[in-house]
Amino acid sequence: MRAENLHVTLKFLGEVAEGKLDAVRSALAMIRSDKTVALEFRGLGFFPNEKHPRVFWAGMEATPNLKTLAGDIEGTMEKLGIPREKREFSPHLTLARFERPRLPEALRKLIADHRQREFGSLRTNEFHLIQSKLKPGGAEYTTIATFPFAPNVE
Repeated sequence: MRAENLHVTLKFLGEVAEGKLDAVRSALAMIRSDKTVALEFRGLGFFPNEKHPRVFWAGMEATPNLKTLAGDIEGTMEKLGIPREKREFSPHLTLARFERPRLPEALRKLIADHRQREFGSLRTNEFHLIQSKLKPGGAEYTTIATFPFAPNVE
């Protein structure tokens, strides 16, 4: 995945009708938190598991308000008719997706050697509404809107 495509998904909306987009923007603009969100990226893993990897991810530790923020977005979108996620929010940074759930042994070893690695941290006071379009070369992401949710980053 290209660096500019890395993102943390707070809520996957799916296909949204053009006529509903303004309501989504307006609702997201109302989301607030008292504090910025701090994220620390560390560790590597797979969904659903290492034997049948579909998603390769970097783990995240975040301030508690990230989960609250995701829950607020979830509830707000549900009011607009966008269904709730069936799975609990699990913050992570997707690094790759696999069509076939198989890993070459060399890659498996490299990942095992770096399983606990720390990748850095960041603080943010905004989130984005991002459109994704699946293309033959992978997903293409476009930021539709940015929403500040807390006072400026300390």
